[in-house]
Amino acid sequence: MISTHLIRKITEVDPQLREILLLILEEIEKQRAQWEESVTKTEFNELKEIVQDLARKISKLTEAQEKTEVRLNQLAEAQKQTEARLNQLTEAQKQTEARLNQLTEAQKQTEVRLNQLAEAQKQTEFRVNKLVETQEKMQQQLSELVEAQKKTEKEIAKLTRGLSRTRKDLGGLSRSVAYALENEAYRHLPSLLEKRFQIKLLERLIRTSIENEEINIFGKGRQNGKDIFLVGEAVLKLDDTAKLRAVWKKVQLVKEQFGVDVVPILVTHFAKPSVLEKAQKAGIIVVQSFEWI
Repeated sequence: MISTHLIRKITEVDPQLREILLLILEEIEKQRAQWEESVTKTEFNELKEIVQDLARKISKLTEAQEKTEVRLNQLAEAQKQTEARLNQLTEAQKQTEARLNQLTEAQKQTEVRLNQLAEAQKQTEFRVNKLVETQEKMQQQLSELVEAQKKTEKEIAKLTRGLSRTRKDLGGLSRSVAYALENEAYRHLPSLLEKRFQIKLLERLIRTSIENEEINIFGKGRQNGKDIFLVGEAVLKLDDTAKLRAVWKKVQLVKEQFGVDVVPILVTHFAKPSVLEKAQKAGIIVVQSFEWI
């Protein structure tokens, strides 16, 4: 009889192997009934040993199958882990490729930016070179201007010296003309003053100085029965009221010196109408040279 332990072991093996073993056991059971009738006890025992040996082998095969299944389960688990690891590596690879694509794009943008910067640098260098060239031209022009300025200053210095000489000459000429005007006044004023202003000179008109103040026209006279002093200036052109104040200054000086009435007078070639009007209102006699001709 086949033990239940052996049958249980057989049911645990691989289905294909289990089918083969069951067929073997079934064939043994068929032959056993025949053998029990025909075989001797000794042959039966031998057969029994064979069956027991077969059972042991089946048991070993079953254990080996169990170990194989355990190993297969381990391999299956390892395979799952390997697949999971491969999935992780695949995902990491995708991320790496995405990152590489990003880096590649960034590299392209960097190259574009570098090209732009290189172009900008070229333009900057071009502009700097232009500025340097312009600066050099300006320095050259400045040097030329400095040189021209030096020449101009020399010319101005010459003109200044010439102008100073001219002014001296004009001053001398002015004094000469003024003296000539005074000399003419000394000759023509006596009759003109007596005729127009009833002033009769008691002494000849002279040029004098009182307290270091030069007086161009100075003389004694009589007007309307009163003694007076005639005090005045000879100016080439009466065009400034300052000349009126200068005459009054000398008039006051003579009044303080002699204590008599003083008649102010101005002799000129030309009197500006506005100044002439002010002089007349101030009581200053103005005689223009054309009046004694």
